[in-house]
Amino acid sequence: MIDRLKSLSPAEYSLGVLIAVLSVRLVSLALYPLMDTTEARYGEMARLMVETGNWLTPLFDYGVPFWGKPPLHTWMSAAGIELFGISEFAVRFPHWLAAVGVLALAGYFAKQLRMSAVQLAILLATTSVFYVSAGAVMTDMALTLGMTLAMVGFYLCWMGRGVWGYAGFVGLTIGLLAKGPVVLVLMGLAVGPWLLWQYGPVKPWKLLCHRVPLLSGVALMLLLSLPWYLMAEQATPGFLQYFIVGEHWLRFVDSGWQGDLYGSAHDEVRGTIWLFFAVSALPWSLFIPRALWRLWQPGSGFDKPTKFFICWMLSPLILFTFAGNILPAYVLPGIPGMGLLLAYAWRGERIPKLEPIALTVSVLILVAVVVINLGPVREKSDKWLLAQRAPALATYYWKDNRFSSRFYSLGKAGLLESEEELNKAAAAPFYLVVRDKNRDDLKRFSECIDTAKTDEKSLLLCGR
Repeated sequence: MIDRLKSLSPAEYSLGVLIAVLSVRLVSLALYPLMDTTEARYGEMARLMVETGNWLTPLFDYGVPFWGKPPLHTWMSAAGIELFGISEFAVRFPHWLAAVGVLALAGYFAKQLRMSAVQLAILLATTSVFYVSAGAVMTDMALTLGMTLAMVGFYLCWMGRGVWGYAGFVGLTIGLLAKGPVVLVLMGLAVGPWLLWQYGPVKPWKLLCHRVPLLSGVALMLLLSLPWYLMAEQATPGFLQYFIVGEHWLRFVDSGWQGDLYGSAHDEVRGTIWLFFAVSALPWSLFIPRALWRLWQPGSGFDKPTKFFICWMLSPLILFTFAGNILPAYVLPGIPGMGLLLAYAWRGERIPKLEPIALTVSVLILVAVVVINLGPVREKSDKWLLAQRAPALATYYWKDNRFSSRFYSLGKAGLLESEEELNKAAAAPFYLVVRDKNRDDLKRFSECIDTAKTDEKSLLLCGR
C-alpha cells in the first residue's frame, strides 16, 4: 500500500494518506464495544436521552440527573442514535465528525499562514491522543473543537478579519456546552501569555479592546450558552452549585474530593500532566525540540505565530500542572497548537517521514482493536457476556452493574441488592450476573447453572 501511494505526486500522496488515516479510524468505530467506565457511561447517557426524550438534562440513571458535564457530548451521541440506531458506531460517529471539524479549522488556519493544510491534518490526526479521541465517546473532542475555533477566530480577528472574532466567541460557546467554564480558562492561559510575550505588559490590553469585539462577542456567547445553564438549574436545582463550585474548583484543588457524585477522583502527582503530554502526543512530541530549534531566529527569537502556537500548546499543561485530578485526555485542547507549531517549522518543506509514520499509526490502531477484542474487552465491557443469554428471559445483576451492562441490555438488566429482591425475581427463570468475589454471599447461587464466565464474573441461569 505504501509503495502504491508513493507512485502518486507528492500532493496526491499526502491526500491519499490523510484519507486512509481518517477512513481507518472511521471503520474502527464499529469494531470494538463500549468499555467501562468512560465510554460506556456516556454512551448509556445518550441512550437514556433518546429513550426518555429528556434532551435538557443528561441522566446518570433513570430519574438521576448528571451534573458533572454540560450536555453537548450527550447531544452528539444521542443524535447518532437517532440517525443510526443503538450501536457503537452511532454514539462514536459524531465525535469523529468533531475531530474532522478540528482538522478542517486547523487546516484553514494553516493555509492563511502559508503552511500545508494536508500535512498539518495528517500530523494532527495521527497524534496518539487525537487519533484515539477521534471517535471516543468523551467530552474532550467537543471541547477541542470549541477551543480550536476560539483560537483561530481570535488570531484572525487580531490580524484584521473582524468577523472571525464572533466565530471565536461561538467557539467559546461550544466549549461552555461541552465541558464548561474551563474553556474560558484555557483560552485565557493561551491568549494572555501570548499578548504579554508579543507586546509587553501595557500595549496589548488597549489593542485587545480595539481589535476584538469583546462586548458584543461576550453578549453573543452568553446568548447562546446561558439559557441552557439557567434551564438546567430550574429543572434540577443544585446543578450550578455542584457544577461550578464542585467540578470547577473543589475537584481542581482537592484530588481526593469526597463530593464527587459519579465516581472517584484521580490522584496523580502534581506536574504529571507534562508526562501525559509527552506520551499522549507521540509520535510527534519527539519532533518539538527540533521544531523549536528551526523556528528560533538568532537575535530576534521566535516570531509572532510561533509564540502563539507555543502558548496554545502549553495552555492545558499550565492549567493542570498543580492539579492531581487529571487524565491524559486533558492535554487534547493544546494538541492543535502543537500540530501548527510543527507544520510552521517545516513550512515550504515536507515534514520528515510524515506519511510513513502516519500509516504506521493507522496500522497500530487496527492492531490495538484486535488485541482489545482478543483479551481485555470481556473484562472491560459486558457486551460479550450479555450476548450469551436467551433474550426472552429477564437478566439481573447481583449487587452491582456497570454502564456497559445498561447500554447493551437497553436498560433492562435489573439490579438485585438483597435476598428479598432475589426471591421475588425467582418467580420465573432468569439470568443473573455475579462477580466471583460476591458468589459466596448466598448458598442459593449453587443451584444456578453457569452459562458464561469471564475472569471476574459469571452469567448464571437460575430458577430451573
